[in-house]
Amino acid sequence: MKRLVIIRHAKTEQGGYDHDLKRELTDTGKDDAYRISDDLKNREIIPQYIISSPATRAITTARIFAEELNFPKEKIIEKKGLYFDYTTQDFLNLIQEVPDNVNTLFVFGHNPFVNIMAENLSKNFEGDMPTCSTVVLDFNVEKWSAIEARQGNLFLHLYPKIYK
Repeated sequence: MKRLVIIRHAKTEQGGYDHDLKRELTDTGKDDAYRISDDLKNREIIPQYIISSPATRAITTARIFAEELNFPKEKIIEKKGLYFDYTTQDFLNLIQEVPDNVNTLFVFGHNPFVNIMAENLSKNFEGDMPTCSTVVLDFNVEKWSAIEARQGNLFLHLYPKIYK
């Protein structure tokens, strides 16, 4: 089985859209990232591989998750295409290149892309992905190259409001 965890970056400061790549997380966003990553840790959903958009808000969220889940921050792979450029096929190509000895992959990105990917890759996810939403999809395959659209089973959907 392969497990794909798709995470939308945590809450960011408003405005600054002319410098969108550099927008920082708010304190609430940081708290949400720690809370959700701690929940994943308690459920023993631990990354073996992390890929993130290079935008400040996404990579900061990825680093918080990595810290909480004991994943080396320097091993996070940044992919510029996750910052709005990838199509569903591009995303499939990206995850199909992950080494097969990895069973749990975390990917950090932005809406609407992450929401579309969660829906396109899942048999049964139809939901919204507010900031810091985390969707866990399980695929009944042995190799990442065998993953196809609409084949993932929704295992878990976490988002900040469920903790309030």
